[in-house]
Amino acid sequence: MLMRGLPMHEHRMSDIEGVYEDLEADVSLEEFREAVEEKVEQMGGLADEETAAMLIAHEVGESEVGGIADIEPGMEEAKFVAKVTSIGEVRTFERDGEDEDGRVVNVEVADETGAVRAAFWDEHAEAAINELEEGQVLRIKGRPKEGFSGVEVSVDQVEPDPDEEIDAVQVSDTHTVEALSLGLSNVNLVGLVLDTDSVRTFDRDDGSEGKVSNLTLGDSTGRVRVTLWDEQADLATEIESNTTVEVIDGYVKERDGSLELHVGNRGAVEAVDEDVEYVPESTPIEDVEIGQTVDIAGVVRSADPKRTFDRDDGSEGQVRNIRVQDATDDIRVALWGDKADRDIGPGDEVALGDVEIQDGWQDDLEASAGWQSTITVLESESATADGDDSSEASDSGDQNAGLSAFAGADGSGDGDTDSASAAPDDSAAATDDTGDTGEPTDGEELEFTGVVVQAGDPVVLDDGETTMSVETDVDVGLGEERTARGVVRDGQLEANDVF
Repeated sequence: MLMRGLPMHEHRMSDIEGVYEDLEADVSLEEFREAVEEKVEQMGGLADEETAAMLIAHEVGESEVGGIADIEPGMEEAKFVAKVTSIGEVRTFERDGEDEDGRVVNVEVADETGAVRAAFWDEHAEAAINELEEGQVLRIKGRPKEGFSGVEVSVDQVEPDPDEEIDAVQVSDTHTVEALSLGLSNVNLVGLVLDTDSVRTFDRDDGSEGKVSNLTLGDSTGRVRVTLWDEQADLATEIESNTTVEVIDGYVKERDGSLELHVGNRGAVEAVDEDVEYVPESTPIEDVEIGQTVDIAGVVRSADPKRTFDRDDGSEGQVRNIRVQDATDDIRVALWGDKADRDIGPGDEVALGDVEIQDGWQDDLEASAGWQSTITVLESESATADGDDSSEASDSGDQNAGLSAFAGADGSGDGDTDSASAAPDDSAAATDDTGDTGEPTDGEELEFTGVVVQAGDPVVLDDGETTMSVETDVDVGLGEERTARGVVRDGQLEANDVF
């Protein structure tokens, strides 16, 4: 198992040590000397020790990597230090033209920068089973290649390094989201289902049809997108949000700069009876800026009907706008594709992950929730009260518990007067003098503010709680927030002014 070299011969200390001092690589002077002597013998006397030392220094510099994240398939050789996180079983296979079967053991190793699968072949495979332990730190020299779940290293030489410590690497049967790193495989992870996606089909190069879908899982350390392939893909339509599941034998890959957990035919996703806490860390809406990709959370104030449109390639797309408010401000959010079909309405408390902040209508900022975004409808802690108990809930010190606090201490945003943000006790102000339900009566003068959900005749405004038909000649656009002032006739607002 230990790295071996040729016996040492006489050498000029100054030549070798002079080159070694300039070498920025994690290799001992003794190993360097052995490599120089081996190079001199290989070249049959065509190079002296100083020239051989310079050649070895170049080779070592090319293969020494700063961390696992620097390993690439095109490299001829890579040397690195890593901790053993899991050891697979011995697998045998037949070699063409040979009587003896080959053997291989896959060992997962990791450092602070990432993880990689190291393949131990033949005699190294037996040594890996008999001598290696999880948590052990190794010095590895091998040949990188593109493997099934990313880069793999075919091990040529390896030795334990008991003096090296890699404390940042977690050795555990079950990982957390925070502990995932690129190249890690055999991953078990328990998380709460935050979002699901539809199943999509695609054609492979061999003519067969594949399937893929996505889940988003969260735990106390963060969230991760889970990609389900082929036999596992249908699980996305079978598992409901807010279900706790365990991913078994997943592997970590990178997409668009973010880590994803993939589950193939060797893995599984199963519902488990465990409590998992996920607490979204959101950016206050008043702090978001154009070009950012952020997480926001709040209460849905209004929700527009879904709209369809034709793309340039002839396919049909769909989008739906909602307006989300937290304690600092509100913002329009565009839900694209399948997300437009989500059952989300006024009063729902939502967490929106990885939404892109863009320049919206009339220079107003808006958030775009595309394929990479996550939409989680959170359970409202104040929604359990009903009937006479609602007054007790509103009078208690817990009225702003959970995400209800996004509406501000008095149930409204800072200075926002929309009726959708009124606190429960303010509902009495909407009723007429007779104490009825608050439905407008004929002849009543009314000012109504809401989002345009229908721009035809009549215009329809939605304030998050009720809709109002408005008779007006003013041109309005879908998604605009407008205030109409006028007199109610036959349940319709005849507007004298729309602004």
